Amino acid sequence: MTKLIALLLILAMAIQVIKPLGFPGLRRRMDFWKLALIAFAVWAVVLLSRDFLM
Repeated sequence: MTKLIALLLILAMAIQVIKPLGFPGLRRRMDFWKLALIAFAVWAVVLLSRDFLM
């Protein structure tokens, strides 16, 4: 699950650099770092929930 999330978020960051997604807050190419922060937060939540739920 974490590998799938990481792959999808890396893909979204690559697309953002090539052609901005156009979402609020993601209108410029240099905003890919925001996706990296979101990716880190999502990944951390998944890892923590996996440890606490199992």
